[in-house]
Amino acid sequence: ATRHAVANAHKKDLEIQDKYGVEFKTYWFDEEHGTAFCLVDAPSIESIQKLHNDAHGLVPNEIIEVDPTAVEAFLGRIKDPVASKTDVTEDDTQIDSAFRTIMFTDLKDSTEITTRLGEDKAMYLLHVHNSLIRNALREFNGREVKHTGDGIMASFTSVSDALICAVAIQKAFDVHNKEVPEEEMHVRIGMSSGEPVEEDGDLFGTTVQLASRLCNYTEPDKILISQIVRDLCEDQKFIFSHLGDVNLKGFDKSIRAFEVKWQE
Repeated sequence: ATRHAVANAHKKDLEIQDKYGVEFKTYWFDEEHGTAFCLVDAPSIESIQKLHNDAHGLVPNEIIEVDPTAVEAFLGRIKDPVASKTDVTEDDTQIDSAFRTIMFTDLKDSTEITTRLGEDKAMYLLHVHNSLIRNALREFNGREVKHTGDGIMASFTSVSDALICAVAIQKAFDVHNKEVPEEEMHVRIGMSSGEPVEEDGDLFGTTVQLASRLCNYTEPDKILISQIVRDLCEDQKFIFSHLGDVNLKGFDKSIRAFEVKWQE
């Protein structure tokens, strides 16, 4: 987890908590270990799980019943702290209009997995899916922008880091599928570069739309990138295959696309 990802997730929880009869009191984030702890008043464990899944997909690893009095005694508060003007930092308020490489991942047949294996098993596999991708993001300087339900949208300041991360993700899933074939999962990845604009922690613009469309266009187990990503990559270790011009939904003109070869 990252500080921004947890803050955005908490905001999304608050927006739909009434739908599930749940009240999110506050959360704590351990930046050193990348873990988050939420304090929630809820009618059942299931309501918390369903709300988290509906809001952003960051379902909890463990839910423990606690005494609010004990929480306040040990951790100091049971409500969100009141923000003041002095609490706002430049890092929290800056508009991210700098050049970025945007990555989208998408899990193949996620609905079919739930139908075939049941909700509990499918939720477990979603945890595995999320961990494999987030481990790679953490290692190669990617910032998770949001969980899309069937995948993750991420941002990179370095084109090379983005490409290395994409290859690492596909290799991680390949290892998982070979070690646990009965739980195999396949993801597709799309990437583009440009200057997206940030608002409320999310990124918008043509660059984001193109990365998403490339992800939707490509096949599972593959990485598809735009021309600009290919042009900006100076690392000679990558092997690209020119796929020609492709027609993508929402784009009037065809887009020149390249596949990144990652299998040895």
